Amino acid sequence: MRLLLDTHVLLWAAGEPEKLSKTARSLLVDESNVLFFSSASIWEIVIKRGLGRDDFKVDPLRLRKMLVTNGYTEISVTSDHALAVDGLPLLHKDPFDRILLAQARSEGFSLVTSDEQLMKYGEGIISASADTQSGCGT
Repeated sequence: MRLLLDTHVLLWAAGEPEKLSKTARSLLVDESNVLFFSSASIWEIVIKRGLGRDDFKVDPLRLRKMLVTNGYTEISVTSDHALAVDGLPLLHKDPFDRILLAQARSEGFSLVTSDEQLMKYGEGIISASADTQSGCGT
């Protein structure tokens, strides 16, 4: 399976895996799955870290290097992805989450997320929230 991880899932996988569901942790270690991260997630971390958000204190350069070193593949945002956002119902207003969903759908990936608003889009969304966690609401 080809999996695109949303920004919080990337952060949790890197530093707080206990926040991920058992299912999500299993998917991330299953060598038959191909793991992707988006350049939009790195951009989101840079912006929200600059705004002083406590949940974005990670060094984005270090995170990117770690992801690549651990076999994740980076996917860039293209104009096709941007145009695909136009076809999404407005169930979620966060532009970062909307572009991640558009990328996943355009590329035929499943999106792994903890965001309850994103989960409302249905097909192709995999919940990463541990039983005690709620959506991150970014």
